Amino acid sequence: MERRGSVAKVVSVYQLGTVEYGAAGRLQEEIAAARARDAIGDTLLLLQHPPVITVGRGGGWEDIVAPADLLRREGVDLLPTDRAGRATYHGPGQLVVYPIFKLPDRDLHAYVWRLEETAIRALEVYGLQAGRVEAHPGVWLAVNKIAAIGLAVRRGIARHGMALNVEPRMDHFDLLVPCGIADQGVTSMARELGRAVDLEAVGRELVAALCCVFDCQAAWADPAGLPWPPAEGRVPAEDVGSAGDQPP
Repeated sequence: MERRGSVAKVVSVYQLGTVEYGAAGRLQEEIAAARARDAIGDTLLLLQHPPVITVGRGGGWEDIVAPADLLRREGVDLLPTDRAGRATYHGPGQLVVYPIFKLPDRDLHAYVWRLEETAIRALEVYGLQAGRVEAHPGVWLAVNKIAAIGLAVRRGIARHGMALNVEPRMDHFDLLVPCGIADQGVTSMARELGRAVDLEAVGRELVAALCCVFDCQAAWADPAGLPWPPAEGRVPAEDVGSAGDQPP
């Protein structure tokens, strides 16, 4: 893709399936270290996590309303994380997008805006008119959040990223106050559209939107080329559990 005689930068995109949260964090750190040395270019990871609640640097342990025994019964792990923000849920049916990007101008606000814009444009493809809510990073449909954003930046390299609710178990969001925002809700693409949604197809639309917003070109790559054994932390699909809205 050429723009006025120049070639757009290439972003390596890896589709990883389901990866344990801790393993994904270690992978991001390895990639970020290589990116800081300019040993590699910008990298984008697409994946899902097994059910987990993570609590960021902003705190939010008090936002977890479910007792420990209920979390165990539901198979939901509870972990601290070094991203910004408060308590967030991840689980099957949620598309997690981790761009490990160099921020040349260190403008974090502009970077967050671009991530939000990426999700907004991808959702438009499905007829969903999403937007922003002042003072609350992320992407919203009216008063319901559909994509959460939480970042960490070290040595000018961004890690973590965005989680888009495609068709996760919505009852798992009742285990916490997502992002510490008690007066607004959470939704998903499946809930809004009233049908099942292909998560891999959403991933392709998200990558296409990201390429437009960040003026880059995607190069889909083999996970075997990543700086960790691809089997580490990856979860067989049959062990993950079901996704989608659960009956009352």
